[in-house]
Amino acid sequence: NNLYKQTQLQDTFGINMVALVDGQPKLCNLRDLIEVFLQHRREVVTRRTIFNLRKARDRGHVLEGLAVALANIDEFIRIIRESPTPPVAKAELMSRSWDSTLVREMLTRARADGGTVNADDYRPEGLDRAYGLHADGLYRLSDTQAQEILQMRLQRLTGLEQDKIVAEYKEVMAEIDDLLDILARPERVSTIIGEELTALKQEFGQTKLGARRSQIEHSAQDLSTEDLIAPTDMVVTLSHSGYIKSQPLGEYRAQKRGGRGKQATATKEDDWIDQLFIANTHDYILCFSNRGRLYWLKVWEVPAGSRNSRGRPIVNMFPLAEGEKITVVLPLTGEARHFPDNRYIFMATSMGTVKKTALNEFSNPRKAGIIAVDLDEGDYLIGAALTDGQHDVMLFSDGGKAVRFDENDVRPMGRNARGVRGMMLEEGQGVIAMLVAEDEQQSVLTATENGYGKRTSIVEYTRHGRGTKGMIAIQQSERNGKVVAATLVHADDEIMLITDKGVLVRTRVSEIRELGRATQGVTLIGLDEGAKLSGLQRIVENDANGADDVPLSMENPE
Repeated sequence: NNLYKQTQLQDTFGINMVALVDGQPKLCNLRDLIEVFLQHRREVVTRRTIFNLRKARDRGHVLEGLAVALANIDEFIRIIRESPTPPVAKAELMSRSWDSTLVREMLTRARADGGTVNADDYRPEGLDRAYGLHADGLYRLSDTQAQEILQMRLQRLTGLEQDKIVAEYKEVMAEIDDLLDILARPERVSTIIGEELTALKQEFGQTKLGARRSQIEHSAQDLSTEDLIAPTDMVVTLSHSGYIKSQPLGEYRAQKRGGRGKQATATKEDDWIDQLFIANTHDYILCFSNRGRLYWLKVWEVPAGSRNSRGRPIVNMFPLAEGEKITVVLPLTGEARHFPDNRYIFMATSMGTVKKTALNEFSNPRKAGIIAVDLDEGDYLIGAALTDGQHDVMLFSDGGKAVRFDENDVRPMGRNARGVRGMMLEEGQGVIAMLVAEDEQQSVLTATENGYGKRTSIVEYTRHGRGTKGMIAIQQSERNGKVVAATLVHADDEIMLITDKGVLVRTRVSEIRELGRATQGVTLIGLDEGAKLSGLQRIVENDANGADDVPLSMENPE
């Protein structure tokens, strides 16, 4: 594709349908253009014939003079020898009238069709009547003829050369007859045009015997920027504060146990890697905003960066409205990159509404984005996930309740639908997290605004029907306060605790005890007076890029 775009391996030729007709530019249709072209070719053939006729007449005139000289060679040699200079010899040759039987025979011409010969047809244009063959049978030499005789080489005096002059003269006369016939008969001009076009077609056209290497197409495909991007696996990172960048997968390698690894990206003290995934440069990334809109981003459009760069704010890559921000980023890799109809986007809002839409509903990208879920006044999107119809979905409210149900309890619906109730909420409560259960080995980590939290096995969250109030996830009390976060973790993960005062505390999940659902939890972070815990997120570390050459798995890049 780069060769097609950057070189003349593929080129575009425009056709200008404007022609000069009677000296005026005119926009022609195909019929008009053909007529104008044929008229132009007639003019070219006619002017070329006139030019060749002029040359043939001049050559015949020279041959006549040479024949006169050969018939009177002894006298010619005498005059030349006795003349002191070439101009004197030329003047002497031109002053006499010469007799030549050979010349009279040469000048006795008859057309093949029996027509009368007009001597003027064979005379050069502008030649004075004083020169040439006169009625008395004598011949007067012109300046051109006398000059050619003076420059004639001695070898032309042989009998063989005389025969050549006579033969050439006959050929020139035949050529003059043919050229005059072309000028007299327009149908011959048309025949010549047809023969020349046929010759061009045979030499340059696309024939079965010799096909062209270059194929001429009516409409060549325009190459976009994406067509020039080589398919390459990239590591895409998204930080907590919204900085996104991509790096070639070749810069990352899996390490053996005990390897220190390399930092995935440079982040500020109050930032960390929130998402890291591997995708092809031609894969799509679906970006959902809190207002329920979806924006598309190709991996090749993600700014490339080094390990030491932060990347580019993702909010600058979309036409977001005031107050709108990107909250969920979903890469479409593997089979999902083709938008199959057996994959779904599952979404949840803060008011407990859930919606499942087939992935192929989002296969038509638009620059300005589209509405993924129609939100009620005051509602906003809190989560979105890519599912295959075989997982359980979990919703958590800030009131400490959780509901787990089969995603098939929600029927697929179109993009314009509002969705159905996923969780029944009490007055003043809202959904703060949507999780998709992947396996039963995970735990659910919940945290409250007063700095307490706990880790509970996902097995304890039993499946119930959609639209219920749910079960207790963590006891809400005066000590705990509202639930602010819930996420799925493994024992070897690390999390970041965030307070509304900007304090960050990083801790290992293994240091948090695993407790039952009905307990109040343990202290996760010591808060200052008046401070509240505002969020909790799992840290995605890049543990790749070591000495070994085993690449990160595409199925589980984290």
